[in-house]
Amino acid sequence: MREKRKALVTGLFGPLLLIFACAPVRAQQAPQDQPAANGQAPAQNGQQPLQQLPAESIRPNYVLAPNDQITIRAPEAEEIDNRPFRIDGDGNINLPLVGRVHAAGMTVQELEADLVKRLREYIREPQVFITPTQLHSEPVFFVGLFARPGVYGLQGNRTLIEMLSAVGGLQPNADRHIKITRQAEYGMIPLPNAVYDPEKKVSTVEINTGNLRQSLNPAENILLQPYDQISVARAERVYVNGEVARVGSQELGERDSIPIAQVIAEAGGFARDAKKSKVRILRPVEGTSRRAVIDVDVAQLFDGKGLDIPLLPGDIVYVPRSYQRQFWQTFATVALPMLPYILFLVAQ
Repeated sequence: MREKRKALVTGLFGPLLLIFACAPVRAQQAPQDQPAANGQAPAQNGQQPLQQLPAESIRPNYVLAPNDQITIRAPEAEEIDNRPFRIDGDGNINLPLVGRVHAAGMTVQELEADLVKRLREYIREPQVFITPTQLHSEPVFFVGLFARPGVYGLQGNRTLIEMLSAVGGLQPNADRHIKITRQAEYGMIPLPNAVYDPEKKVSTVEINTGNLRQSLNPAENILLQPYDQISVARAERVYVNGEVARVGSQELGERDSIPIAQVIAEAGGFARDAKKSKVRILRPVEGTSRRAVIDVDVAQLFDGKGLDIPLLPGDIVYVPRSYQRQFWQTFATVALPMLPYILFLVAQ
């Protein structure tokens, strides 16, 4: 009887026990199909693992390079939709329907537009969305007024000048001072004027591209590190207002300052009613919204008797009107034509 009960329990609960016994094994096996915790794809066939990044951090201006892997979504083209493709060592990808396409050197956005154009031969209104899934190297970021801003792969030891050449240099209206920001885990930027921010855990430095180009300080041509951000803003300006021929602004370019006489000359010189002895410079006070007022006698300066005053970024030059001159001009215009009549009345 006891043997029958044992057989009955085994028959009823045996499958359940088997399921529970196998569950831990399946749970341990599942992570093997997931990417490594450090964000890199597992190495295959002994090769160096490729860098994996969140898609939103590298689209759409990442510049594709050989050995990158991309995933293409093209809902109307089943042959290539939602499939990964590797860019070969020559920078090409071979796609069904489309054929061989040279992708290296193009941004993600540019390749999307190129594939849309090619697919129009087969599909009326194709849509293409590309996501880089594995990078051949770690990225550096060029932000701002570069000729070709974007995210570039850092292949080997690349210097700042080499990468500036790769992005096409600066736009004409860009500032000539670039800023480099480096994550603390890749070390401090090796320049004496670099500043470390312990809260953000980054070091930053500003470099004059004019000096860099002329090799005045070769140490500034630093080796870039992964995730370095190189940024450049619009060129600093000074502004001219008041009694000048052309009101407006002038870029400093590579200069840290510009003489006031040069600014007025480039503005077309003084207007007719300008009060040259009371020109004012309105200079920003750092850390506040106020401006300091500096009076300059530019009349003496143009006579060779005074010192030229250097203008700094953000300065406003204001040339006031000479009301004394305006009074005599008005008098000459209005009173002098009436003078004969006044003399005639006095003589009567």
